[in-house]
Amino acid sequence: MNARTWVGVVVAVGAVAVLVGCGSSSNASTATTAAGQATGSATMQTVTQPVTTSGSTGTSTAATAVQNLQVTQALRAELLQAGAASHNLPASDYTGLAPGRTYYAYDPATSMYWAGAALVPSTSSTPAQVSVQDDGAYLVFTRPPGGSWTVYSVGMTLIPGAKCPVTVPPAVVSVWGWAPGTCRPAA
Repeated sequence: MNARTWVGVVVAVGAVAVLVGCGSSSNASTATTAAGQATGSATMQTVTQPVTTSGSTGTSTAATAVQNLQVTQALRAELLQAGAASHNLPASDYTGLAPGRTYYAYDPATSMYWAGAALVPSTSSTPAQVSVQDDGAYLVFTRPPGGSWTVYSVGMTLIPGAKCPVTVPPAVVSVWGWAPGTCRPAA
């Protein structure tokens, strides 16, 4: 990366920091966990990544920012529904999403929303309890703007040699605080 690109990235990160620091004085609580997961009502963390484009006037580099988004109750319901459907079970076979293990971000470079979550099975549903074992233990979700969620079972990917069925962009992995090159949080 040349010096001009670094300056552009530094300026973009500085601008985001200034904008975040100049937020309104609402009474909404905001916090970010050590893993980078949004836990408050207005938290947004960004990771700036360079994007190179070619045009008729040459090549230019612009910065885009992955946004670590708030996990709302509506999002939890969507992920629960999509995750349950991926196991061919009704959402009522689960009690919700595992606390502290739900992530949500938007990556403008891929024009995709990304999420990660673990489903909590109902004690009254043996099929749901079985579904969250092994590969179903953790799920990664993708969604284009206005589209529906696609679900990937990635529970076994912490085993050496296992491959992720989806490549989570490095900037998303970074903003969530996951280990580089992984597609799920540490166990």
